This record gives sequence, structure tokens and C-alpha cells, in this order.
Amino acid sequence: MTEHAEIVLEALRSAPQFEQVTSAKCITRLGGLTNMVHRVDLADQSVIVRIPGENTEEYIDRAVEKHNAEAAARAGVSAEVLFGDAATGVMISRTIEGIETMTPDLFRSRTGSPDRAGVALAKLHASGETFQFRFELFSMIEDYLKVLSTKDVTLPEGYHDVVASAMPVQKVLAAVDLPLAPCHCDPLCENFLDDGAKMWIVDWEYSGMNDPLWDLGDLSVEAGMDTAQDAEMMEAYFGRPPTAAETGRMVIYKAMCDLLWTLWGLIQHADNNPAEDFWAYATGRFNRCRALMQDPAFNAHVAAVKAG
Repeated sequence: MTEHAEIVLEALRSAPQFEQVTSAKCITRLGGLTNMVHRVDLADQSVIVRIPGENTEEYIDRAVEKHNAEAAARAGVSAEVLFGDAATGVMISRTIEGIETMTPDLFRSRTGSPDRAGVALAKLHASGETFQFRFELFSMIEDYLKVLSTKDVTLPEGYHDVVASAMPVQKVLAAVDLPLAPCHCDPLCENFLDDGAKMWIVDWEYSGMNDPLWDLGDLSVEAGMDTAQDAEMMEAYFGRPPTAAETGRMVIYKAMCDLLWTLWGLIQHADNNPAEDFWAYATGRFNRCRALMQDPAFNAHVAAVKAG
């Protein structure tokens, strides 16, 4: 039984349908970089209890998250939401049984993983659901910079230069009639659950309406996919080989997600989040972003998007 058992049970009891629960058969701590996430096995069912991390209310709207998580469940790609409290951020969802929580290593070793992820994302994006919140990349960069301005933290050397060099990319994307779809927007490998035949997606904290190829580019980065895996995921997603412009958007978002999550990592570092070394996380992502943008092939991808 986890050391946080009573805290977890107290959070569980905040839901009316669980207010009489006094004990559990088993409470197991699961992953999570910013939150406390536990599986709670009761006598008659198993649920996931998520308790938000300290200071996450500065940049996450819990009412929006609950709305989007419920929409994703209706789309058939996520767990059923049993309770969500916008004030406290506590969320309780149904456990999905028989799954493996994905990691970069598992995306490489479990045959067909990029394919199943592409299918799951396509199902979400084509669901017709409408998420609250518009995921605006460059607005979010500005918002994160504002949060950081209130904290004692230093940006990696050259960050503002890379942001400036991304401005032409912003103009190209703004000039293209990009589709909008309900997107996860933070597709860490660990947010994908695989049973070998189907992938499920969880954790909707950063979700919103977005260019759907953001999700594919970001997942490619998180999973460390190679060219063959990118092709497998993209073909499963589209049901055909992608166009040069579609591939270009996916590659652009590989760089842009690292640019954005660099700032997110710095916020975690400033807040002394003990989950991992967030300074190393942030600088590693920044260096990867800069390397991709300096690759001569990057400009060709931007040109392909511009050409349509």
C-alpha cells in the first residue's frame, strides 16, 4: 500500500459515489511528472485517482480539462471520467484493464505501436467532438514566458534567438488554412496505453483544438521515432502515404513542441518539482529543437508547407 494511501482515499471520497469508502484492497502509485496518480482497487471496481501537483493551477484550467477528457471518452479513445472537481483538480476515471503503459522503449519494441498510435489519434481527430480551449503555440510560449518572469530561473542561452528564428515558421503556418481538431497536445509516451490491438490515450491537461499534426510530431519526438516509425504512424493515420506538406507540418511541430516544452520544463524547475531533473529536461529539449531547426532539411519542410 502506498505511503499516500490516506491522501488518495480522501481525494476519492470527494466524489459523491465514493464518499462512503473507508479502505481499499490495494492502492498503487502510477507515473506522473507533475501529479499524484494512483490506481485504487476497491471490492467491486478499480479506478484511477489523480491529485494535481502544486502550482499547476497557474497554467492548467481544470474545468477545461474535465470537459475535454469527457469528450475524449465519448470519442472512444480514453477512459470514462467518473468525477472531476474543477476547484481542486481531483479527477477520478475508470481503470482500463489489460494494458501496458507505453514508454519510448516500448514504442520501439512492441510491434505495430506507431501504427496503433496513428489509428488512435486519427479516431480522436475525426471524432467530431469539440474541445474547449484553442491550443495557440506562440501565444502559449508568451504565456509561459510571463509565468517564468515571476520566478527565479534563467532561460537557456540563445533561447530568444531561437524563438526569433521561429517567427518565419509562425508566418508560414499562419498563412496556411490549417485544419482544427480535438487534440491531446501533450502526447507523452506514458499517456498512451496499449493492449496490443488498440491504444488508449489519457491525461488531457493540455488538450485543445489544434492542428492535428501537432499530436503526431510531438509523439514522434517523445517516442524517439526514426524515419520508418514516422512513416508507419503517418500512413496508419491517413490511411495512405502523407503528402510533402503533411510531412512538413509534422516535422515543423517536432521542433516547435521542443521549443514550448522547454519553457514548461523551466517552470517545473523553478517550482522545485522533484519528479526529475527539469533543468536537464529543458536544456535537452532546447538543444534538440535548435539542432533540428539548423538542419538544412528543415527549411525544405517549411517550403513544402508553404507550397501546400
